[in-house]
Amino acid sequence: MILFIKHIDIEGPGTIGDFLEDNKISSAIVDLSNKDNLPELKKTLQMVISLGGPMNVYEEEKYPFLADENVFLKEIIKRDIPFLGVCLGAQLMVKAIGGTVSKNPKKEIGFYKVSIDEEGLKDNVFRNFPGEITVYQWHGDTFSIPEGGKRIATSELCENQAVKYGRNIYGIQFHVEVTRNMIAEWAEAYEGELASLKGIVSDKQKMLEDYDNLKGEYLKQAERFYVNLFSAANLLKRKSYSLP
Repeated sequence: MILFIKHIDIEGPGTIGDFLEDNKISSAIVDLSNKDNLPELKKTLQMVISLGGPMNVYEEEKYPFLADENVFLKEIIKRDIPFLGVCLGAQLMVKAIGGTVSKNPKKEIGFYKVSIDEEGLKDNVFRNFPGEITVYQWHGDTFSIPEGGKRIATSELCENQAVKYGRNIYGIQFHVEVTRNMIAEWAEAYEGELASLKGIVSDKQKMLEDYDNLKGEYLKQAERFYVNLFSAANLLKRKSYSLP
């Protein structure tokens, strides 16, 4: 079973959940914002995916569940259980390993280019990817590369876009899982943040237009990432992909 950790109701599994359902891979969701409890670690747990959220990793007083998740992730990492952290989830992963999370020089909201590092191009998770991809971003913080970790993707505005630790522990700063409905919902929920950055980042209309233009390739790119990720964790028989 794959466990999703949610931190807010509007940031769910998205296309990751769709992919697992299509491939008949069982999953469960723990919504920490809904006061769900993290489970005991059992042999039936095959992978953990920690999703995004608007909070900062150090806001444990305001969001006590972050402290519980920190303990949980430390144990996941210690046992080398396959893991994917998305945005906040990646930052929480790095913090649990011993790295740092800080403000990025600029906020990234909308679609941006990300470069796959040389290490990334050799890694299973970016197998058959081009050297540059377009991804969806919504973040103001960034993570360091912890001791023992490897950066596998970068960008002009945010140096550390993806990190690998151990055999199958990954963190990505961007949102591979996003759908059109999620973008629209986030733009409404975080309207104040968008208004404060007017003219600096994409607005709701621009992001939705960009999604519509990129949808076909973006969904193929997401599927390729999931095939690679879950194949590397021995949860899926790998499919063949050629470069676009």
